[in-house]
Amino acid sequence: MARLVGRRLLAAVPVLALVTLGMFAVAAASPFDPVRRYIGDGGAGTSQETLDALRRNLSADGTFVEQWWTWLRSAAAGDLGQSLALRQPVGQVIGERVGWSLLLCSVAFVVAVLLGTSLGVLAARRAGGAFDRVVTALSYTLQAAPPFWLALLAIWLFALRLDVLPAGGLTGSGGGSAVDAGSLVRHLTLPAAVLAVSQLPWFVLYTRQGVLDALGEDPVRGARARGLSERTVLIGHALRSGLLPVLTLIGTRVPELITGALLVETVFSWPGIASATVRAATATDFPLLAALTVLSALAVLAGNLIADLLYGLADPRVDHDEM
Repeated sequence: MARLVGRRLLAAVPVLALVTLGMFAVAAASPFDPVRRYIGDGGAGTSQETLDALRRNLSADGTFVEQWWTWLRSAAAGDLGQSLALRQPVGQVIGERVGWSLLLCSVAFVVAVLLGTSLGVLAARRAGGAFDRVVTALSYTLQAAPPFWLALLAIWLFALRLDVLPAGGLTGSGGGSAVDAGSLVRHLTLPAAVLAVSQLPWFVLYTRQGVLDALGEDPVRGARARGLSERTVLIGHALRSGLLPVLTLIGTRVPELITGALLVETVFSWPGIASATVRAATATDFPLLAALTVLSALAVLAGNLIADLLYGLADPRVDHDEM
């Protein structure tokens, strides 16, 4: 496993370099000028000499390769640059927001995995029954529902109609800045639940199919022939084999989780990186966009690595040297 982690870390370096280079190439092809966006409408009469000097100070001059190389060297030294949109160091922008995004994603992902696995096992236990048909139908329906639509529906039902949960933000409408545990739980419940529901169908369907396939395997039939209880057969034999595809799914769902989190954070005004991402995209804030791109790529690579490690722990037959 240590060799696998080492190989993945080494492979991550060129991957991240190419990802950021692609981001700078796309930014160079954009018709928007980051310097013009930086000075705003009030700088319409700014002289060309001032614009050129400002462009040099913001490292926005030269080709996109030169800009990328300048940014890459600074990032390697720990300097992610200055956010043009938020007028703050990029490291400070991310540091203030990434913790809230990690909290939201972690809670939602854990709920989706645990609840999806449980529902999938129960559905597979009575395949073709009423519970199985209802859970499967709901899973396919939720699979097609966009996260932002689920978020708006949840706000309408729980915040507006029932008035049992806040519609968004992190603090109450009174404007207080203090966040206690009770307020955090109340404000986190709705966005975390929506994000979990958006990921839930995949784990339900994968677990259901994996357990169904495992129930037809020889070891499971042998366990039943030995007179073991149905609970032992289901949890001790079928579930362990049926969870292997789910472990692979964990890594592949990370990109969708990030995308869903951005949409959910925007709808619920959650103080995560979504607001910074939107501001960076609309203001062509290339330093912040590059850092957020690296952060997203790291999350995807980490998700794939965790999935491979979990798969190896669950199945001793897996050779990590071949991964």
